[in-house]
Amino acid sequence: MKIVEEPNTFGLNNPFISQTNKLQPRVEPSPVSGPLHLHRLSGKCFSHIETTYKYEFCPFHNITQHEQTFRWNAYSGILGIWQEWEIENNTFVGMWMREGDSCGMKTRQTKVLLMCGRSNKLINVSEPTTCIYSVTFETPLVCHPHSLLVYPTLSEALQRKWDDAEQALYEELITEQGYKKILREIFEEAGYQKNSKERDTKPEDGEKKKAKDFETMEKCRDELTKLSGEVQRLQDLLSKHGISYEKQSETTGHLNSSQSVTSPSATITLKQDKHLRGDTGIHNDIH
Repeated sequence: MKIVEEPNTFGLNNPFISQTNKLQPRVEPSPVSGPLHLHRLSGKCFSHIETTYKYEFCPFHNITQHEQTFRWNAYSGILGIWQEWEIENNTFVGMWMREGDSCGMKTRQTKVLLMCGRSNKLINVSEPTTCIYSVTFETPLVCHPHSLLVYPTLSEALQRKWDDAEQALYEELITEQGYKKILREIFEEAGYQKNSKERDTKPEDGEKKKAKDFETMEKCRDELTKLSGEVQRLQDLLSKHGISYEKQSETTGHLNSSQSVTSPSATITLKQDKHLRGDTGIHNDIH
């Protein structure tokens, strides 16, 4: 894989200093993907100097940083290697360069934002979060209003899959969460995004279970039924021990145009003044 080495006499590249410390990529870049007209950027590199650092961005390959000082240990390293697209609202909005040099317990990564411009060039580099960089790349290749749309770049089979998901969402056969999951599968199949199993950051088990539970209306209704049963169980338990409470019932709205579920939403107020055995708990709002 091509890694741009800075051909100057600064720091680690000084000819009088040992050349054993060269840039070593951790992984291979992902295949070139996305809009075909952007593929012509592959194999080219663009530089930008920000304060004392020079950045080299090679689309679909990597991005590197080189400190422009005469310090004996001037930094020169990889800020990320091409991995996947960031997609929002049917639009390619940025290129993610991940698996760069180590940065504490993490690795450096860079998000490259694409903007319309008269020529191909880097115009801004920042580090909004430690070890995570943001780069803006201008190019006339994205100036057309449809130049970054995702749908037209997909195969006919994936377009049909997207159309079916849109229809299912409209008919309320799937939830918004389920719809987004299908889109993610489409983008992964097209090679635009990495499979969730291949990514470094994985959701916690509880979050994965929650996402799985609410992908369809049927699963939502099942969960509502379970919660209603739990509420009833708690009410029966209070009644068994002679603890009085007030219960208010209300009917939930329609889940879709033809089905509805009635569930008691109980507001329980204990009438007993004496302290109950055990920890009554602290009620916190969960966001």
